[in-house]
Amino acid sequence: MGRFSSQMWLLIIVAVIITVTGAPLWAGGQAESMPKGFRAPAVPLVAYNPYFSIWSFNTTLTDGPTRHWTGEKQALTSMVRIDGKAYRIMGDRPGNVPALEQQSCTVLPTRTIYEFGGEGIKVELTFLTPRIPDDLALFSSPVTYLTWKVAATDGKPHQVQLYFDGSGSLVINHAWQRADGRIETVPGLRVAQLGSRSQKVLGTKGDDVRIDWGYLYIASPESESMQSAIGIVNRTQRQFVDNGSVTSGVAAEAARVVLTSDLDAAFTFELGTVGATPVSRHILLAYDEIYSIAYFGKNLPPYWRANGVDAAQMLVKSEADYTATVKRAESFDNELMQKLDRVGGERYAQIAALAYRQSFAAQTVAVGPQGQPLLFPKENSSNGCISTVDVIYPSAPVLLLLSPQLLVDSLIPVFDYAESGAWNFPFAPHDLGTYPVADGQVYGGGATSERDQMPVEESGNMILLTAAVSRAMAGGADPGAKQFVSKYWSLLSRWAEYLKKAGFDPANQLSTDDFAGHLAHNANLSLKAILALGAYAYLAGELGHEQVAADYRATAEAYARQWVDRAKDGDHYRLAFDLPGSWSQKYNLIWDTVLGLHLFPPEVRQRIVRFDLAHIARYGLPLDSRKSYTKLDWEFWTASLAESRSDFQKLTDPIWNWANNSIDRVPLTDWYDTKSGMQQGFQARSVVGGVFMPVLADKRFFPPVAGK
Repeated sequence: MGRFSSQMWLLIIVAVIITVTGAPLWAGGQAESMPKGFRAPAVPLVAYNPYFSIWSFNTTLTDGPTRHWTGEKQALTSMVRIDGKAYRIMGDRPGNVPALEQQSCTVLPTRTIYEFGGEGIKVELTFLTPRIPDDLALFSSPVTYLTWKVAATDGKPHQVQLYFDGSGSLVINHAWQRADGRIETVPGLRVAQLGSRSQKVLGTKGDDVRIDWGYLYIASPESESMQSAIGIVNRTQRQFVDNGSVTSGVAAEAARVVLTSDLDAAFTFELGTVGATPVSRHILLAYDEIYSIAYFGKNLPPYWRANGVDAAQMLVKSEADYTATVKRAESFDNELMQKLDRVGGERYAQIAALAYRQSFAAQTVAVGPQGQPLLFPKENSSNGCISTVDVIYPSAPVLLLLSPQLLVDSLIPVFDYAESGAWNFPFAPHDLGTYPVADGQVYGGGATSERDQMPVEESGNMILLTAAVSRAMAGGADPGAKQFVSKYWSLLSRWAEYLKKAGFDPANQLSTDDFAGHLAHNANLSLKAILALGAYAYLAGELGHEQVAADYRATAEAYARQWVDRAKDGDHYRLAFDLPGSWSQKYNLIWDTVLGLHLFPPEVRQRIVRFDLAHIARYGLPLDSRKSYTKLDWEFWTASLAESRSDFQKLTDPIWNWANNSIDRVPLTDWYDTKSGMQQGFQARSVVGGVFMPVLADKRFFPPVAGK
């Protein structure tokens, strides 16, 4: 969290003002213009994976440069020239060119749509990253489509040109690194390529890093009237402002540029005379990593490269599929937004839409050693771990809802590591290394010590997720589900046996909320262990191990009865069994409903919701009685325990208010203070996939398994 230290004094001042006045500093007097509707803390533009993830950290797209999720500047710029005068519609450069008024910004699951207006025209700018999980070829594509639609609004014709450029900063990790560019022609496309000179593939790992190998591609159909250039950003932008175009080709000075951030790949489009009928142009933004993951000594290419596909072929196919992909994304967004609205209302749908691409932009799909797809999440803005089990766990609802096979693809690397011989503990591992290098656990004591491990947490997570996958895949009837469970049955049995011995009353240890420190007798962690034992019994039954199923079911039922007695504290349940007067969110309980386990009586759920409703702070429900901070993902899991739309909205509307007013202009943080609204840490993490738990818990969209 070191990169936030420069903001510390500002945060202290704001916190003091909030404490004294009871109101956030940002409640009025915003310097930026404020379009009506939901105002996201940061807006997803390009959302492919942890390295190709570009956002606007501003209310209007012209109030600042676009940035990598870490906050580092990765500039994309666009202008429109109307009757000889240029206006900015993306980015804060050139500073002497006025911005066209932004009229709206709409964030949908796969698309972000900006609308600008002025000088007699309207411009619609759409970013489309087609992360549609049930189509792996499309889901793994590294392409984001940018589409401009321009139309006159005053009944008069206008001469219009468009400009776009991408900075060399997109292909380097440090400002001192150098990059080069070139212009290529592939069938039907004009393509600009940028790449660092060093090209140390998979040579950088860690958290606050950007990719410095592979190549950025910007492509547009040759049939559209345009020019393309590799040059110096000030010159290409000035050429457009003065002339409405750029000089095509690679400028001689581009090879001598000192700061790579001054290098750019620029495209201009001549729209000619524009009237009331919209005129459209588009480009493709793509990144070819060449290799995505170093996996126990083997370099894995991105999944789109399976079957030997290269960058040129990928671009040609993406362009050929452009119209169909746009229609498919529109249909997908409409259907998903309707589901979200039916479950939780418009405000819930807006938060979930914002979380959607972020959840996938912190993960990447690679070609596994046997040619199979494997999904690797990165623990963004924390420690940079790869395949962290307690990151996979909160992220899972969006995958269970839309593509349970992708969740299988993320669990397989963990299972394979755990049975490889490199992991010798009776409980599940925490991670596989530091992204993008998977070579063994690095958290806590690594693979050599039990120090700072999460034994109950991760073992419970793996069993619960395996049961959820089995249930999601046609209620276990899908033969692929049974094959998956059977393959790793010995590991699941080992972890279930561990939980049977050590899970009900956890020893002093960490849980996924490790920022809160160690805790013994953790009641919420105990819930996880009990439900995991019930889930293991369900899996045993699916595989025909009837006696094992009966034994573990009986154990889970007995533990559940004991839990109610030991955790109960008047009108609520304790944070820890031995801490009277304490309380905490019991978000793990939602699996009792989702998996149809029914281990706990309905009164437990009802008591939790009643207490939680009485303890909501200004911007949400605190995680527990120790602090006023909370976790965004767990808030939605806890809200899913509510039995009425009214109670659900009482628990979640404060979250919408927080996001809509947050002073922390970053991709959704999942750790913030419920009184001040201030970010405590974390941003751009895949755990926001947990926002989809309310849909998963809704029987209309994820029906229970009969008889289970």
